[in-house]
Amino acid sequence: MRIDHIFISHLHGDHYLGLPGLLFSYHLLGRTRKLTIYSPPGLQEIIEVQFAISGLVPSFPIEYHVIEQGESLVFEDRNLEVESIAMMHRLPAYGFLFREKESLRNMRKEAIKRYQIPVEQIANLKAGKDFITPDGQRISNQELTLAPPPPRSYAFCSDTGYTEQYIHQISGADLLYHEATFLQDKADIAREKTHCTTLDAAQIARKAGVKRLMLGHYSARYDDMQLFLLEASSVFPDTMLAEEGLRVEIGWK
Repeated sequence: MRIDHIFISHLHGDHYLGLPGLLFSYHLLGRTRKLTIYSPPGLQEIIEVQFAISGLVPSFPIEYHVIEQGESLVFEDRNLEVESIAMMHRLPAYGFLFREKESLRNMRKEAIKRYQIPVEQIANLKAGKDFITPDGQRISNQELTLAPPPPRSYAFCSDTGYTEQYIHQISGADLLYHEATFLQDKADIAREKTHCTTLDAAQIARKAGVKRLMLGHYSARYDDMQLFLLEASSVFPDTMLAEEGLRVEIGWK
């Protein structure tokens, strides 16, 4: 019930078929708060057919945001921006780049006391302005404030064949989730189905200069996931495996 925004990469069933059930559950639980869903064209029609056939009028408003191109701003609030990333797949598909906005600077408490800075000046100083004392002396902002932590970023890339078209967009991301459906011995099948191998994902991570790589979207034909980790780590050492329920802290270390 805390979820207000849902991002759907593309309309192959394994990426959206769980959504109708979730929406029905929200209705049964009495949700009233608006839900925004971001996806390529067609999802609204799919959901509304489900509602129509079952005679359901949801208890909460749903806003559909249609994505039709990469590198477009699809969401923004005062703390965060989300951009679409164009994937290369059999259907229109998009990844998502979640990027924090630059935070305000932090006041040095001792500086407030030393220069007797009025409360009404604090906002200006946090925004980076210098302080002018009553006698006209200019105190540099660096002396009064501390820089905030650098903005963090998370790139989600699934599903896609190997392409370098979005490397510039995900450059330097703190964490990159990238599909690695197949091990390298199935590279021919990966190309045929427009998916990536472990080494494809690792090459993207290395060329983009990301800090960490998380692999996911494994083919059901594999049982030993450690093979994915071993292959990718040979190219990009800071690699990890996506697992259900896993929580990962990024940045600010």
